[in-house]
Amino acid sequence: MKHVLSNIRLPWLIFTLLVFSALVKLGFWQSARAIEKEERLHNIAQLSQTTALSLSEIQKLPLTNINDFPIKLKGEFEKGVLFLLDNQTNNGQLGYRVYQIFNANNQSLLVNLGWIVGSINRNELPNVKAITGSFELNGHIRLIEKGILLMEQQFSNVSWPLRIQQVEIDKLSLVAQKTLLPFVVYVNEDESLGYKKNWQPIVMPPEKHRAYAFQWFSLAIVWLILMFWASIKFNKADKTDNNKTKSENNNTKDLDV
Repeated sequence: MKHVLSNIRLPWLIFTLLVFSALVKLGFWQSARAIEKEERLHNIAQLSQTTALSLSEIQKLPLTNINDFPIKLKGEFEKGVLFLLDNQTNNGQLGYRVYQIFNANNQSLLVNLGWIVGSINRNELPNVKAITGSFELNGHIRLIEKGILLMEQQFSNVSWPLRIQQVEIDKLSLVAQKTLLPFVVYVNEDESLGYKKNWQPIVMPPEKHRAYAFQWFSLAIVWLILMFWASIKFNKADKTDNNKTKSENNNTKDLDV
């Protein structure tokens, strides 16, 4: 074994270890994500048994700790300002999530009112009107998770409803000319207000993350075995070529004599 390891070329060894380390790192990342999802599900289950907090009570808590907290809002919707989050599917249908600004306690925040179906024609937006009037509604807090944008959102010649690719609070605040709080309220499923409430707090369950982690760890082991086998095979091939060369050299010397 020591003889085989000593014969492994340094670049080959470095390449093998780099790929192995990357695969192991991906496995640990998926394992960590599984733990995060389990903790969040446990937290959601606990919070579902608690009384909804008011907006002022929510704001007394650290921002990083308010995710999934139940909230009761009392105020009125901003007239005419409506955002449609693009590329949202429901049972294979393409559609939008409807966001509207809600004013409460002299502050403004986005409220997710639910999902509506979209048109195949990308130039045609759904016929949806902004809700008006005063309301008291129940929902839960969602901190905004940034996704991957292929192009930066640019808003010019704004008309309502406004189609958006991602919820970016700072940009939407500028467009609406309102300072928005750094979170979104999702209306509860039992509220009649809004549209189809098809959201899920967790899209990929912990079990799936663990399955992916197992795959990455398995690939790391297979890679290590494969590269070790290939190294032995190449070493044997090199020895055969060296012996053949030596034999040919010896034969040439004999002929010269």
